[in-house]
Amino acid sequence: MKVFLFHFASLKVYHNSLSEMVVFDYQPGRGREGPSDMLKSFKGHVQTDGYSGYNFLDKEKDITLFHCWAHARRKFYDALQNDKSRAECALEQIQLLYAIERTARDQSLDVQQTLALRQQKAVPILNALHSWMKKTYIETTPKSVIGRALAYSLKLWNGLATYTTDGKLNIDNNLVENAIRPVAIGRKNYLFAGSHEAAQRSAMLYSLFGTCKLHGVNPFEWMKDVLQKIPAYPVNQVAQLLLHNWNK
Repeated sequence: MKVFLFHFASLKVYHNSLSEMVVFDYQPGRGREGPSDMLKSFKGHVQTDGYSGYNFLDKEKDITLFHCWAHARRKFYDALQNDKSRAECALEQIQLLYAIERTARDQSLDVQQTLALRQQKAVPILNALHSWMKKTYIETTPKSVIGRALAYSLKLWNGLATYTTDGKLNIDNNLVENAIRPVAIGRKNYLFAGSHEAAQRSAMLYSLFGTCKLHGVNPFEWMKDVLQKIPAYPVNQVAQLLLHNWNK
């Protein structure tokens, strides 16, 4: 199983891209308690941004922590005004990595074929890019925008390269960022939930509606159907009403 984990203010978002489910988890703070509890029985890959609060996952026995190229790429976009030539050089190589992913999608490659393509095409690009980044970093000012972009990728390098070891993994966690977009767009309209309980209820609704979106289900139709059925539904079969099992 693989999960994308992304933090947004006091909401942490978990997206299982294999079963197409998303969970928003509200926590009063940004510490490790929420992810630690949520993933205590999890086994598999967890993809995150570079937030240091997730580093503890790398020490968990059954979890492989890896990282997102979209976040690394964004750092180099930010550096275009600071050092255009170096930033463009990095972006060109990153775009080659994404082109390989588009080829896999366009050709509908299965997991093993995707893995073989990445090993053949992406790994050499990554090796050359890694060497270039290490050489270039010592030529830059560490506190410059380009220096910080290089430092970010070099620090997370093993995690950034992990996607090439398994055809089920994604190059980035843009899928989970798509899930949080409604929250990000609307956050200025509702900065405060009013209470911790209200924030938890909001997280529950975001989870339900976000999963509806992933499954192409109209939230109103699903909710109406479930609310009509559930009073007389057998308790031991209520899981059939969950979005990923629901049949209208």
